Amino acid sequence: MAESTPKIQILKGASSDLSAATYQIHDESHTIGNALRWMLMKNPKVEFCGYSVPHPSENHINMRIQMYDGLSSLTALIQALKDLDDLCVTIDEEYSKSLQNDQYERWDEKS
Repeated sequence: MAESTPKIQILKGASSDLSAATYQIHDESHTIGNALRWMLMKNPKVEFCGYSVPHPSENHINMRIQMYDGLSSLTALIQALKDLDDLCVTIDEEYSKSLQNDQYERWDEKS
């Protein structure tokens, strides 16, 4: 049986306290990369955050996070993922309510 690749890996070169580290996130692209970077940069304890797609044929992104005061970038990443998930849930709920309550033209396409 083939070994499965973990969703997130810490790449070589991370500081021992993880205050600066590069994470490789598998099976993701610019869609999550830009949203996650935005969420991380909202955290005032994050000094730097950037991501790259190493090559278009590689199905992963590299996310670099550097923290102030020796704080853990892994903790910031996990919190940003939770916050992004919460934001997506809120958007989905509001969109669903809007579909049920708002007035707009409805039509069914007949094939």
